[in-house]
Amino acid sequence: MARLSIQKIHVGQKDTNCYVVACAETKEAVVIDAGDDAPKILSQLDGLSVKWIVFTHAHPGHTGAKDEVKTATQATTGMHLADATAYLKSADRYLLSTDVLPFGEFALEVLITPGHTPGGLSFRVGNHVFTGDTLLAGKIGRVDLPGSSPQQMLLSLHGQLLTLPDNTVVYPGHGPNSTIGAERLGNPYLRIR
Repeated sequence: MARLSIQKIHVGQKDTNCYVVACAETKEAVVIDAGDDAPKILSQLDGLSVKWIVFTHAHPGHTGAKDEVKTATQATTGMHLADATAYLKSADRYLLSTDVLPFGEFALEVLITPGHTPGGLSFRVGNHVFTGDTLLAGKIGRVDLPGSSPQQMLLSLHGQLLTLPDNTVVYPGHGPNSTIGAERLGNPYLRIR
């Protein structure tokens, strides 16, 4: 059975979590949120073949190293069209809810989770979900920024993320990991008002 390897790399002034998710057998990998510090990210890719560079959203703190990491790896970049349009970013592929991005013996499932931004995405592989700034440990991403929507955020949290099993590990865009179960119980923003 193939093993999944997940590395968290802290990048940039906003201490964004960039993730390198790899199939330990085939060495094929995905980079999630290449936010800054391209040399630091690239140093973690030694021996890996990066298939995808994907973004949970297009805020600069999450996309700053996109071009450098793409140039170095020749991987396909992906984000949601709404964010590409809102923040004048481009990608090789604009991701949809039906998309599944294969790497090695695994595949990244695309979840559409707007709210923090108009085109927010989360990515799921097995019992791991990468939530960007939609769901953080004990809190949620800001919804008072241009392009953000508290209503969409609630729909994303309750309609997408909280439907996942409680043992699903949450890898957020900032701060420590959590689980869906812990957030369901302890996150003050997830209590239905």
